[in-house]
Amino acid sequence: MSNPANTPASEPEWVTIAVLGRPRGNKGEVTASPLTNHEDRFDDLESVHLFGPAGPGVEYPVERIWNHQGTPIFKFEGVDSINAAELLRGREVRVPKQDRVQLDEGEFFHDDLIGAEVRERTTDRLVGKVTGWEDFGGPSLLEIDGGRVLIPFVKAICVEILPDEKLIRVELPIGLETINEESTASPIA
Repeated sequence: MSNPANTPASEPEWVTIAVLGRPRGNKGEVTASPLTNHEDRFDDLESVHLFGPAGPGVEYPVERIWNHQGTPIFKFEGVDSINAAELLRGREVRVPKQDRVQLDEGEFFHDDLIGAEVRERTTDRLVGKVTGWEDFGGPSLLEIDGGRVLIPFVKAICVEILPDEKLIRVELPIGLETINEESTASPIA
């Protein structure tokens, strides 16, 4: 695959909007798993940066993107065969952070909450810091202190979310903080 338009990405902060999957068809199209709830996110993309396991991201001009049964299908300029498309499998599709979509009130970007302090609303007790997210098909779970605690990211528990202040106030159900400890404890023999 040779594409002179492919250039290394510089140093802006990036946000991943999809992960490329298997080739589709025989003309270099690639399926993608979207990482956004905004279906129109892919409508006006002219180029994206693809990041692999090592090295800087490389810019790829977008020839077209279309939707097949809820799956975005990417066609990049210069990627014209199954073999060329296969080389893109697993690459993260990223855009500069400043090009993220505008969110509706009450919506948040996961990465904006990483590092946020989680505090009990009534006592201001520090529960921990958000270190990641888990998604198992239900509500997303805030990973606190590397998974020591998993907190459902729902309004009934996460009652105040202040991303600019890196703060989430919670009302935890009784026993939620100790559930992980109980599930990893060794059984009594």
